[in-house]
Amino acid sequence: MDVTSSANRPLLISGAVVGLVYGLVVRLGMASKHNWGGVMTAAFLFGVPFVMGFLTIFVVERKRQISIPMWILLPWLTVLAGAVGTAVTFLEGTICIVMFLPVGLVCASTGGMIAGVIMRLVKSRMHNGAIMGCVLFLPLFIGPFERGVLLRTEVHETQTTIDIHAPAEVVWRNIERVPKIAPEELPPSWSRRIGFPNPEEATLSYEGVGGVRHATFSGGVLFIENIDVWEPQKRLGFSIHAQGDQIPATTLDEHVRVGGEYFDVLRGEYKLESLPGGVIRLHLLSQQKVSTDFNWYARAWSDAIMRDLQNRILLVIQRRAEARR
Repeated sequence: MDVTSSANRPLLISGAVVGLVYGLVVRLGMASKHNWGGVMTAAFLFGVPFVMGFLTIFVVERKRQISIPMWILLPWLTVLAGAVGTAVTFLEGTICIVMFLPVGLVCASTGGMIAGVIMRLVKSRMHNGAIMGCVLFLPLFIGPFERGVLLRTEVHETQTTIDIHAPAEVVWRNIERVPKIAPEELPPSWSRRIGFPNPEEATLSYEGVGGVRHATFSGGVLFIENIDVWEPQKRLGFSIHAQGDQIPATTLDEHVRVGGEYFDVLRGEYKLESLPGGVIRLHLLSQQKVSTDFNWYARAWSDAIMRDLQNRILLVIQRRAEARR
C-alpha cells in the first residue's frame, strides 16, 4: 500500500481516529478510579495504548494491507494525538504526558504489530471480530481488579554529589539555610521544562536537632523539614513532610503530586566529606516513596527527577560557597 497516495490517506486517518476515540473514551471513563480502575493502573498505562495501536492497524488492514513499518509507526499518530487531546482539555499535565509517552508509544506499536499479524494469518472476518472484541475490553476487565495484586509501596534512595573548593564551615552555612535563589542561579533543567517546580528558598527556625526548615518551591509547593541529625560541618538530616493538599493542581496534578497517593519524599540529608586540597565533597541524599501498580517504571522517573533536582541544588550551593570562600 502506498501511504503517500492521497487516496490511501483517509483510510490511514480513519484507523488512527478509531484508536484515538477509544483512548479518549477510556481515559474519561477512568477519570474516577472507582469506575474502571483509574488512570494509575497498569491496565491504563500499558493496556490502553496497546489497544489503541491494535485498533488502528486492525481497521486499516481490514480494508487494505499496509507495510510492516506502518504497523509500528501509524499507532504513534494515534497515541500522540491522544496526548495532545488530554493536554488541550487539561485532563493531564505535561509531566504525566511525558512520563506516559515512552511506554505508550512502545505498547501502541506492539498492539499494531500483533493486529497486523492476526489480520494476515486469520482470514475469517468473524474470528477477527471476536479477537477485536476481546482485545477491546481487556483493559476494562483488568483495571478494577489489578490493584489487589500489583499495588506495592516501595521506598528508595537517590544520592548525588558535588566537589566544592571551599572550607567546610562555608559549605555548612550554605546548606543549613538557603537564601532566596534567583532564577539566573539555576542551571537549565529538563525536569523544569516538563513542569516540575524550581527550588526557591529554605529557612531554618533554629540551629540544632528539632529545628524546622521550610523549603519552598515555585508554584506554591512547600516542604516542612524537621531536623533530626545536626553535626555541624559534617551532617544535616531531616524528615520531610510535603504539604500536598496545598499544592495547586496547576503546579502538579494528583497523579504526580508530592505527598499524594502515589509519590512522596520522606527524608533528606547532606553529608560533608573532606578531600585533599581543601575540597569538600558534598553528598545530598533523598528518600522517596512510590505506591503504584508499576513501581519499576514510577521509580525510574522518580529517581531521574530527584537526581536532576538535587544536582541543580548542589550546583547553586557550590557556586555560592566558592564565591564566598
